[in-house]
Amino acid sequence: MEHLDAELERCRPWIEAALNHGGDTHSFDDVVESVKKGAMQFWPAEDACAVTEIIPFPRKKVLHVFLAGGNAETIVDMNESAESFAKMNGCSTISIVGRVGWKKALGKKGYSTPSAVLFKEL
Repeated sequence: MEHLDAELERCRPWIEAALNHGGDTHSFDDVVESVKKGAMQFWPAEDACAVTEIIPFPRKKVLHVFLAGGNAETIVDMNESAESFAKMNGCSTISIVGRVGWKKALGKKGYSTPSAVLFKEL
C-alpha cells in the first residue's frame, strides 16, 4: 500500500491537471479512495499515468479511461495493456472522454468519435 500511495502522489500533478480539465467532478482524494477500493484502476508509468474504471451496462461492459495525464506518447503506448486488461475483465469496448487532441493521437489505434460530449456550467 505504501508503494501505491507513493506512486499516486508522484502522479498527483498529472491527475489533478486532468481532473481540472475534466470539470472538477472529483478531487485527487476521491480518485485515491476509488483506486484503493478497487472501483478504479491506476496505471502509472515513468512519465504519465491513467485511471480507468469498468462500467457495467445492461448489454456490455466498458473499460472507461476516466483520466490520463503526462506524456501523450506514453499514454498511447498503454493502449495494448488496457485492451488486454479490458478483455480479461469481460469488457467489449474502451471509452475515453478527453480533449479533442486524443482523437488524433488514438485514431491510429482504432479509436473513433461516434459522438461529442457537451457541457454547460450552471
